[in-house]
Amino acid sequence: MATGDPLRVGILVFDGAEELDVAGPYEVLATWAEHSALRPSVVTFSPDGNGVRCAKGLRLVPDHGAEDVGPLHVLVHPGGEGTRALATDPEHLAWLRRTRATTPLVTSVCTGARVLAAAGLLAGRPATTSWDAFDDIARIDPSVLLDTEARFVDDGDVVTAAGVSAGIDMALHLVARLESPEVARQVRRAIQYDPRPPV
Repeated sequence: MATGDPLRVGILVFDGAEELDVAGPYEVLATWAEHSALRPSVVTFSPDGNGVRCAKGLRLVPDHGAEDVGPLHVLVHPGGEGTRALATDPEHLAWLRRTRATTPLVTSVCTGARVLAAAGLLAGRPATTSWDAFDDIARIDPSVLLDTEARFVDDGDVVTAAGVSAGIDMALHLVARLESPEVARQVRRAIQYDPRPPV
């Protein structure tokens, strides 16, 4: 991919994807596109281009299919119950390996790390995932260096986030990394993200 190409972010959607794993990063990154001088493009795509039903019933219509989404600078792979099937799907894992070879930055939210691990993309690397999926990742690839405390782990060309809402934190980190902390703060203000749990 030519370095002069506009920055493109692709968020994978699939049956059984966790809703906030998709919508959280999408909200952050699409808001970034509105505030950024870089004018990144943020698109969604499903494996076959068809609509999907997420884990809790939300239906989504993606912009593209995996074969026509085009080159990406950043891939976001959400988690959710649907990752159980994807982690054992040879076609999806082969696609992920091919995509990784041409995509500078691959990220996951929650149990999206399960699929990255199954594809061999986390071998020997630090990573995180949902609090209830650490044992699963360790079974898939014991070489993964699991961080059970971090909200997200940035290992250069691979970034993994912990469970569900941690995808928002990771996406803000991506904005700060790819443009600047100031723009990330603008995005945070724009979406009024200031977690103060009532319980």
